[in-house]
Amino acid sequence: MPSLPRPGPRGLSPRRNRRPLPQIRVPVARAIVDCAVYIDGRRQPGRVSYTEGLARVRAAGKGFVWVGLHAPDDAQMADVGATFGLHELVVEDAVHAHQRPKLEVYDDTQFLVLRTVQYVEHETMAKASEVVETGEIMVFAGPDFVLTVRHGEHTELSELRRHLETHPDRLALGPTAVLHAVADKVVDSYLAVTDRMDADVAAIEEVVFGRQGHSLDIDPVYLLRREVLELRRAVTPLATPLQSLTASGNPLVPKEIRRQFRDVADHLTTVIDRVLEYDELLTSLLQAAAAKVGIQQSTDMRKISAWVAIAAVPTMVAGIYGMNFDHMPELHQEWGYPVVLACLVALCAALFVVFRRSHWL
Repeated sequence: MPSLPRPGPRGLSPRRNRRPLPQIRVPVARAIVDCAVYIDGRRQPGRVSYTEGLARVRAAGKGFVWVGLHAPDDAQMADVGATFGLHELVVEDAVHAHQRPKLEVYDDTQFLVLRTVQYVEHETMAKASEVVETGEIMVFAGPDFVLTVRHGEHTELSELRRHLETHPDRLALGPTAVLHAVADKVVDSYLAVTDRMDADVAAIEEVVFGRQGHSLDIDPVYLLRREVLELRRAVTPLATPLQSLTASGNPLVPKEIRRQFRDVADHLTTVIDRVLEYDELLTSLLQAAAAKVGIQQSTDMRKISAWVAIAAVPTMVAGIYGMNFDHMPELHQEWGYPVVLACLVALCAALFVVFRRSHWL
């Protein structure tokens, strides 16, 4: 027979007396997707860590290191922030997502937060549970480094990095060239999403105004408006950071990069105009749908009232003749029953015709 475990102090079981296990520290390399050194716009051969890459760049006195991270935890981001001299506030923001689009400058380091969006495929709006999926990209651009921190599964930048590496003249402009490329990619995704949402808005408009006489499901209208509001919260606040990046008084952005940021700002203006148009249109559609639902409910109540009135006639007659009295008119006549039935049918048919002509049925 196995022996029982001995009780701990004060009668507590050994399991309760155990100390909590220390959390396992995950290496920073687990969060790093890619790390490379770029000198004169060209990627240097070999694989380097972020500390080795920064040391190589500063030893050479030119170029920059680009480190890409995906969803780092507090300890991982703290190590990276200490290596690159980042402020503790932006380090905390990089770990905890759900930030508003913004641009913050700490000495010679720019911190840009971008909200990313992706269109979610669906057959129809009636079957959709989500239209827009959001994520987040944060970019730290210093004199000799770029850090891109991603949150979300659709925020990959590997294709963008490969594209930039085929244009060393752009990478030769420095870390702000990467900052511009990431912002341009995100804003282009906004345009792609709004193009796809045109069909959804048109489908909702057709449902609201094109199905006369049929029941209307108002839930898809609420769903699409909620998704448009989420897209609006991701897109609209980015206008202010882009204005700061295109300002002529910004010494951290070269003149050529500022010109390219103006093109990004123009595209963002187009997106904002579309989103605001969607918002206004869906608000009108929501009001129209609510009015149509109210009319449908009123029509249904008229139909119910008409059928109740028709059913009241035989109910009343049946109630009268159901009373147990001996002396009632025509109670013992052989032709009384068929006459009553004929009268009931005639009265019900007359009421049906009246309600039909009044468009209650």
